[in-house]
Amino acid sequence: MNNPAAALPLSAADRTTLTQWAHSATIEHRVVTRAKALLLAGEGVANSRIATTLGISRPTLLQWRARFLTEGLDSVGAVRPGRGRKPEITARQVQAIVHRTLHETPPGATHWSCRSMAKAAGVSHSTVQRIWDAHGLQPHRVTTFKLSRDPAFVEKLTDIVGLYMNPPDRAVVLCVDEKSQIQALDRTQPGLPMKPGRSGTMTHDYKRHGTTTLFAALNVLTGKVVGQCHGRHRHQEFLKFLRRLDRAFPRELTLHLILDNYATHKHEAVRKWLAAHPRFHLHFTPTGASWLNLVESWFSTLTRQRLHRGVFCSVQELVAAITDYLAHHNEDPKPFVWTTTVNAILDKVKSVKNLSQN
Repeated sequence: MNNPAAALPLSAADRTTLTQWAHSATIEHRVVTRAKALLLAGEGVANSRIATTLGISRPTLLQWRARFLTEGLDSVGAVRPGRGRKPEITARQVQAIVHRTLHETPPGATHWSCRSMAKAAGVSHSTVQRIWDAHGLQPHRVTTFKLSRDPAFVEKLTDIVGLYMNPPDRAVVLCVDEKSQIQALDRTQPGLPMKPGRSGTMTHDYKRHGTTTLFAALNVLTGKVVGQCHGRHRHQEFLKFLRRLDRAFPRELTLHLILDNYATHKHEAVRKWLAAHPRFHLHFTPTGASWLNLVESWFSTLTRQRLHRGVFCSVQELVAAITDYLAHHNEDPKPFVWTTTVNAILDKVKSVKNLSQN
C-alpha cells in the first residue's frame, strides 16, 4: 500500500492568505478551489481524498502542489498559457472588422448590421456582435445634435445659466414656451387593456378632432407650472398669457422670462405691453438652443405621461385633460435644478465641433 504524501509545508502567512481565498465569495472559483486543496494538503490529508472531496483529478492536484512548492502563492491565481479553447479569429481580422465598421458602409445601406458585416468578413454574426460589444460599437444607433450658430451664443448662454444658478433677489425666473398644434386624437377602434403577460393595445390609426396650443410658464424655484390653452398661436394669445402671469405673481416681484426667438414674442404689440409693465424682463435663448429652456423638459413629460396614449373625442376633452394634468402636477411639484456651468457647456460644444471637423 502506497504511503500518503507528506503534508504540504505552509507558512503562517501562506495559510492566512489561502484561508481568505478559500472563503471568498468574490474571487474566481478556480482560485477558491486551489486554495481549499492546498489547505487540505497542508493538513496532511491524502491526495486521493482531497481530489474526491473537491471534484478534481489526482494528477491536477499533484500539479498544484508542485507549482506551489516552486512558485508559492503566485501559482494559485496563475493562468497557464496554451490552455482552453483557441480563438477562431485573429487579431488582424478583429481590427479589420472594427476599421470597416468605422470607415465603410455596406452596399445599398447606411450602416452595418451584424449579419451584413458577418457576410462581408466571412465570420459568424455572433462573432461580429462580440467584437462590437468589446469595442463599444453600435452601428444601428445614432444620436442627434445641433450646434447653435447664434453670434451671441456665449452672452445669451451666460445670461440664462446665471439666472438658473444665481437668480436675482425678489424675483421669479420663469421658463416660458408654447406647445403648439396639440392634436385631439381619437382611435378608430377601442384598445385592449393590459393583462398579465400582455401589454395594452391601441390602433395605429386615428381620427383628428382639432388642435389646441398650450402656453406654459415653469417656475424654476418651485417647479410649479402656470398653463393656459388657446385655439391659436399668435401675439394676441401670448399677450393674454402675459396678463395671466401678471395676475399670478405678487406685484412686488420682478419676473424674468426665458423664451425662444419666435416672432410672436417680439411683436410690436408685445413690446408696447412690456414697456408698460417694467417688472417683466425677457431673456431669449440662443437660436437653435431650445434645450436651455427648462419648460421643454416639462413638455416632454406631459406628452409621455398624458398625451401620447390619450384618447380625445374633442378639443374640449383634450383641454380638460391638460388642465387636470397641470392641477395634479402643481399639487406636488419638483424644482428643475440646473447644475451645468457655462464653462462645461462651452467645453462640450468645443469637443463636438472638433469631432464634426475630423
